[in-house]
Amino acid sequence: MALVVGSKAPAFKTVDQDGLQVSLSEFKGKKVVLYFYPRDLTPGCTAEACSLRDNYKALQKAGYEVLGISTDTPKSHKKFIEKEKLPFRLLADEDKTVHEKFGAWVEKSMYGRKYMGTARITYLIDEQGVIEDIIEKVDTKNHASQILETSNSGSTKADRKPSKKSSSQKAKKTSKK
Repeated sequence: MALVVGSKAPAFKTVDQDGLQVSLSEFKGKKVVLYFYPRDLTPGCTAEACSLRDNYKALQKAGYEVLGISTDTPKSHKKFIEKEKLPFRLLADEDKTVHEKFGAWVEKSMYGRKYMGTARITYLIDEQGVIEDIIEKVDTKNHASQILETSNSGSTKADRKPSKKSSSQKAKKTSKK
């Protein structure tokens, strides 16, 4: 079943950059930005993480906890955090369990070759663990703005008029790899 706005976010447990257990349930009562990204220390992923880092205080003021997640190792995440001075946790999903639950492990194609990889996608999850928005067209350099725009609108995709574009629709037509 594909996840949609208004559905309960799947429960998960994994580890962060320090090897500490993290579960979605520990964030009950808080809003969460759960963003899936392909690889640590790559240009697009660094631009996305830095957008979130540079706007972290505004995201916190809007009530969000930020969690990045990729299939990289905790050790790789720790290097990424140290190099880019990221103030939020990065989750390791080496076995792709969380990716699969959130529909972020997908078939991709490059130069005609098909392969499996991480979809760059962000879930905004409310205090009760319900998905309040899904950003599928991530603008890596302006990702925090996309999130804050959704948050400031006070509405979710589910209750917006069809003529009003969602934050994911306003983003560039193609997300950067």
